Amino acid sequence: MRTADVLMRSADLLQTPELNYEQWRDLLRPICGLHTIDNPNAFAGRVRPRDILGLNASEIRNNKCRCERTQRDIRLDGLDHCFAVFQVAGRSTIIQDDQAVALAVGDVAFVNCARPVTYLNDGHEQWITLQLPRQRLIRGLGFEPRGVVRGHSGTRASRLLFQLVLDAGDDEQPMPTSAANYMQLAVYDLLGAVFAPADPAPGSLHSDRLFKRICDVIKHRFADPDFGPCEIAAEVGISLRYLQKLFTNRGCTCSGFIQSVRLDQAARTIKCRGATKSDQPLSTIAYACGYRDYTNFARAFRRRFGHAPGVHVQGDDVSVVRGLTPATAR
Repeated sequence: MRTADVLMRSADLLQTPELNYEQWRDLLRPICGLHTIDNPNAFAGRVRPRDILGLNASEIRNNKCRCERTQRDIRLDGLDHCFAVFQVAGRSTIIQDDQAVALAVGDVAFVNCARPVTYLNDGHEQWITLQLPRQRLIRGLGFEPRGVVRGHSGTRASRLLFQLVLDAGDDEQPMPTSAANYMQLAVYDLLGAVFAPADPAPGSLHSDRLFKRICDVIKHRFADPDFGPCEIAAEVGISLRYLQKLFTNRGCTCSGFIQSVRLDQAARTIKCRGATKSDQPLSTIAYACGYRDYTNFARAFRRRFGHAPGVHVQGDDVSVVRGLTPATAR
């Protein structure tokens, strides 16, 4: 995090119009939901809605006050997502679920929008808030943050995350959707590194369903030689780190699973070829199963089944790879 960037960000927001409580509340509501101020008549603040890497965001500044999101506010707007709150200037305290977290410049915190929360500030604070849809957040991190949690600016992951968001907010050029999707994955990866629990919970029903969906995607797209872990993560909407974790927890790798699907399909096709006395070239079968190079296919096939593709005929058993296989993922 560079001090010059923070100062420039603060100066930019000060150029926006100062708002009274009603104006500030209405401008903030679509992104952050309704909030209640203890002394509306004395309130003055600024809000600038932003799009940061395709995520709804806002830059916020206001005078010293106590700001709350109450149960009534939650019922009225019905928002159900989380926020990453980046402290750009000043100091503040966020209280949620009986936890009080103090933020200084460079710190980042998680806030659950569906739970009451209180913000206390020194009158000189400035935040960037990043809206994180709940299900997208859970898929990206592999867990759901509980209560307000702080990521200290002293950690490398927190510094990288803060600088990424700050730089993205300065970029006036629109980013292509495909690039923004990958940048969002980087944001979720860094959020996971900052807020991952020391003792993550074991596999849940949610992760099992997600893993089943990933397996289905692989079984439909394995024939594409360009299809790999990065493409799977982007299609399913999770980070590459979390994708690999799902497979590691099941004793395999994503790349190994894809290869198992390809080899099993090739073995079935070769056995059918033998049964029907077809003269279909083995290289054509290899290409149809996602291999560009027959030599690599033959080497992987022999390693998997213990013999060359050409002798894999009707009646041979298809061996199973150690660990996870397509059969066990059904």
